[in-house]
Amino acid sequence: MNKLPTDKRVQIINCLVEGMSLRATSRLVDVSINTVTKLLVDTGKACQNFHDETVHSLTSERVQCDEIWSFVGMKESHVPQEKKGSGIGDAWTWTAIDADSKLVLSYYVGNRDAQSAWEFMSDVKSRLNNRVQLTTDGLRSYLDAVRDTFGKEVDFAQIKKIYASDNPKGAKRYNQRVEARYSPGDFVSAEIVRVIGNPEVKHVSTSYVERQNLTMRMHMRRFTRLTNGFSKKIENHCYAIALHFVYYNFCKIHKTLRVTPAMQAGLTKDVMTIEDIVKLTD
Repeated sequence: MNKLPTDKRVQIINCLVEGMSLRATSRLVDVSINTVTKLLVDTGKACQNFHDETVHSLTSERVQCDEIWSFVGMKESHVPQEKKGSGIGDAWTWTAIDADSKLVLSYYVGNRDAQSAWEFMSDVKSRLNNRVQLTTDGLRSYLDAVRDTFGKEVDFAQIKKIYASDNPKGAKRYNQRVEARYSPGDFVSAEIVRVIGNPEVKHVSTSYVERQNLTMRMHMRRFTRLTNGFSKKIENHCYAIALHFVYYNFCKIHKTLRVTPAMQAGLTKDVMTIEDIVKLTD
């Protein structure tokens, strides 16, 4: 079987982790789009295994969690009844970030429901070695999920942000009717709710994980809104996310840390290269 040379595979992966679409990558690198897709699948599988084998036994002190929306194939409201449950529709990516090292220690792709919250928090708990201060947004699904997985061995708080709903930013008025767009309303206030343990109020925040949401949208074409670059298969969506987080954790030097998040967390001593990611598939 013919196999792309390493430098060509490095070029393809480099394009993908910098936010290019599959077709744009195939045109730039001068290979078939099927070749790009197959390399994404192979590399994504390897990255999933690498993350599971490497990111564990962490001694994080502060962890922030959030969910980011995307969709596969079509938005949930457009999915016909016969395709419900097939992986088509809304796809929520749950992420947990270490507020100090900026390491994304866990991610999970699913729905925005109680079952997904439980699966996600179970994975977060399995990667930690000590008690942490955990902060999430006000989603109710977190309450039972954290209690079931962490028990009382966590300092857990939620931050509930309140926005004005009468005239959201970016809204347009048509005959006195407000047409809501994609931005939330004006920020009004934030309410901090202590749920378990004794979390320090000054560290109750989701700012870092929300900034990570922007990084995801910038580095994965599938998350760009109002384009046709969205995922067509749920499996490929997950592989692209796995590739992104290995690149973010182990290859990308964080500007404020001046090292990669994995180096800051003590998981590695050196910066990984794109070639190192490609070699994971071998």
